[in-house]
Amino acid sequence: MAASCPLPVTPDLPTLRAKLQGLLRFLKDSLPISNAHTVDFYTESLWEQLVDLPPETVLAALKRSAAEARPSEPRPLMEAERESGISDLSKIFCETSQKLVNVEAFALAAKYYSLQNLGICTPFEQLLIALQGNQKQRTGENMKPDEFMNMKKSHEVHTMSELISSIADFCGIKQVIDLGSGKGYLSSFLSLKYGLKVYGIDSSHINTHGAEERNRKLKKHWRVYHTRSRLDANGLALKMAKERKVQDEIKCKADTEEECNNSAINQEEMSLSGVFPDISDPVIYNIRRKKENIHAQPQREENLCFENAFSLIDFLPITAVEPTSSSQISSREISEANKERKKTTSKSSESNIYSPLTSFITADSELCDIIKDLEDCLMVGLHTCGDLAPNTLRIFTSKREIKGVCSVGCCYHLLSEEFENQHKECTQEKWGFPMCHYLKEERWCCGRNARMSACLALERVAVGQGLPTESLFYRAILQDIIKDCYGITKCDRHVGKIYSKSSSFLDYVKKSLKKLGLDESKLPEKIIMDYYKKYKPRMNELEAFNMLKVVLAPCIEMLILLDRLCYLKEQEDIAWSALVKLFDPVTSPRCYAVIAFKKQQ
Repeated sequence: MAASCPLPVTPDLPTLRAKLQGLLRFLKDSLPISNAHTVDFYTESLWEQLVDLPPETVLAALKRSAAEARPSEPRPLMEAERESGISDLSKIFCETSQKLVNVEAFALAAKYYSLQNLGICTPFEQLLIALQGNQKQRTGENMKPDEFMNMKKSHEVHTMSELISSIADFCGIKQVIDLGSGKGYLSSFLSLKYGLKVYGIDSSHINTHGAEERNRKLKKHWRVYHTRSRLDANGLALKMAKERKVQDEIKCKADTEEECNNSAINQEEMSLSGVFPDISDPVIYNIRRKKENIHAQPQREENLCFENAFSLIDFLPITAVEPTSSSQISSREISEANKERKKTTSKSSESNIYSPLTSFITADSELCDIIKDLEDCLMVGLHTCGDLAPNTLRIFTSKREIKGVCSVGCCYHLLSEEFENQHKECTQEKWGFPMCHYLKEERWCCGRNARMSACLALERVAVGQGLPTESLFYRAILQDIIKDCYGITKCDRHVGKIYSKSSSFLDYVKKSLKKLGLDESKLPEKIIMDYYKKYKPRMNELEAFNMLKVVLAPCIEMLILLDRLCYLKEQEDIAWSALVKLFDPVTSPRCYAVIAFKKQQ
């Protein structure tokens, strides 16, 4: 590994297991709220079943808690709050009915058992400093990702690519494997901006083809930016040279006048032949020499222009574009540093490529069968869905060529859980959750609804980007209508995005029934509206219940991420592993990366 600052100290396995134990104590009573499905809110009377408080009380307390979770106003838990979060768990839920009875203590406990407050995350800036040390990071200011991506993707790609490049330099690695590469934004950026050889693997052929086309277009933009930057550099150097030329002319004129004045007495004593002065005269010789220097200035300007252009291009990506007019450059004097840079560029011009590949990756996938020139590399993934995130970690630990990993997961509801459906026979050996020994021994199960609720964004709600309460309200009433009027308690078909296409609740119900294949003509409009009038006064119950799920979301996510980190800590050949908050959670709610490096052989 490259010489740099020591990597930040991270919590050891016993510390993480102690955090897990406390979290499980809280979730044992709280999980029924997360596992309740909003669709069944009225049909199963979830409020009466799980909460023993008025919805107004719950909303007021939770909105205060969410407001305190604003990223711009971080507030650590006070000791009294920590005590409420740890020792008063029995006061949060009724021991007999298991209903929620203390929403304030519930909110404090949920806050305590979040990644932000448990102190197990490594600061992103601290890690970057340690990775980069005193080395200058390779950056290219000529291209910004937001010119080719939306704001969210731009933020993610810019931040993660800088980290991956720093890890690659730290480990002395040039090859990167991007699992679940999708449209290839991260892969293209790593290749074009940082000169890394990237293999982007995605299970969708459509994504792979689209990534190839997108990368081709991006390369064209790189050439445009390179040309523009070169012109800007040449223009700046030429401007500087012209200013220097004007200053030299002024100085030359002043020197000439001074020398002429000093020689005035000698000039008076000259003979008539002095009208045609001899070139050997020192005054005339000096004047002519300075004028010749001025006339010779353009050639020097030209050389100066190109030398300055190369020094400015040092700020561009090393191999982002093809070199232009190498014959022109070679005819001029180039500094030794620029010559060395040119050598480096020519040697690595074939290595900074992005190759999109199509393959379905599992924990047992053989990378050497997919990538023919596999070498020491990093494995990365930006928002890898479901089991792909834990499988990324498993591949990392099992393949000696992979020296480091940086994985940001998403779509927790798509994870496979080992202990979710124990009554069903299954031949699957490797599951998405749990991964670590402790949770396997506990036979812990979250449940699909809880994993889905882990994707809710507390920080977005805290800044006013609330939940779509009305659409959820419509869907919950629709479920009650389907149950009462059609005798259907469970339906495998989904309504989808009917709400956004509906002009009213009545329109929503009719379109939904039609999509579900139910005869809407047998249901009079009056009956439909009677259901709406019945539940409209109880809409705040649904809103309060969803807020409870939002507040619990970071705890479920922490459990999933802590499981992955503990799994890495259990491996003997891992030198360093950590959870790092990469992104702004309002812009990108799935903002945590699992990062690890192997021990040097």
